[in-house]
Amino acid sequence: MSIRPFRDIKRRKTKEINVGKVKVGGNNPISVQSMTNTLTTDIKATINQINDIHSEGADIVRVSCPDEASTKALKEIIKHVNIPIVADIHFHYKRAIEAAENGASCLRINPGNIGNVDKIKEVVKAACQNNCSIRVGVNAGSLEKDILEKFKEPCPEALVESALRNIKILEDENFCNIKVSVKSSDIFLSIMAYRQLSNKIDYPLHLGITEAGGFVAGSIKSSIGLGTLLLEGIGDTIRISLSDDPVKEVKIGNEILKSLNLRERGVKIISCPSCARQGFQVIETVKILEKRLAHITKPITLSIIGCVVNGPGEAALTDIGITGGSKGSNMLYLSGIKTEKVMTNDMIEKVVSEVEKKASELENI
Repeated sequence: MSIRPFRDIKRRKTKEINVGKVKVGGNNPISVQSMTNTLTTDIKATINQINDIHSEGADIVRVSCPDEASTKALKEIIKHVNIPIVADIHFHYKRAIEAAENGASCLRINPGNIGNVDKIKEVVKAACQNNCSIRVGVNAGSLEKDILEKFKEPCPEALVESALRNIKILEDENFCNIKVSVKSSDIFLSIMAYRQLSNKIDYPLHLGITEAGGFVAGSIKSSIGLGTLLLEGIGDTIRISLSDDPVKEVKIGNEILKSLNLRERGVKIISCPSCARQGFQVIETVKILEKRLAHITKPITLSIIGCVVNGPGEAALTDIGITGGSKGSNMLYLSGIKTEKVMTNDMIEKVVSEVEKKASELENI
């Protein structure tokens, strides 16, 4: 059982491209990305972090390649991970060529800061020969000098002009395996830039609020900015930028998509904030269950409600539900139906068991 959305989001139609084995754009699911913050030359640490990010549910991981040692490390790193890698390239066109040759599935570049047309031709040639897509990554903090002079400051029109200019550079080389981003740390600037750009191109869009801040502030800013655009049908892949563990970026990204019914993955917990009526410690219970159920990838809804005010109603809409009762006796609901009373001391193990059983049933469908 899953909650039926009151409103289906109609996504804007975009081209489909491949980022390794992940299809981006078209009718494909919105993918979630993150980026490593290890030194790429520390191969073991980078591999471990990529695998942690992947385990949390990321579809694509970006890795910074600021120097030749990093692009060389990329070749070894890719042997030990099972997720497409985007090489983050700035300024030096040779790093882009090396990254493509060493197994990157996508190059994140600004063609305008790579250099002259001959250098761009070399990058495009390497991308074509190695089945590598390119993300045109425009950022309000690093706009071209002449565009800044024209618009006086970063604004939606400036970001869009930069994107269109850089797209044309690639199109002039008959390269169209492209996705695009127009990021800013300002929510309103980002939203307006993406809206304008989505009306001018049909390439898939990579959404993000760049340099959003720490875990709490960054999660809120990203949820507002990306949530607004996603509700309008804009966006094909997302990255939450946090000054924190990249694994948390994936967690927030997945939660945003799950909240909008745009992704079904893992356990979706509906829980109350708790109050004096609670029959058990709701907050602590939810924290434990989030950890215990993190390995579940099948879409399952679980309601954890501390009392009977809203408990039965929420349980009626979820696969599994617990409603707090008196004297440590709580009611378990399965598929919205009262099933049995469960004592508080046994509740977590019972819920975990039922969720795992449900996940197993879904695996066999």
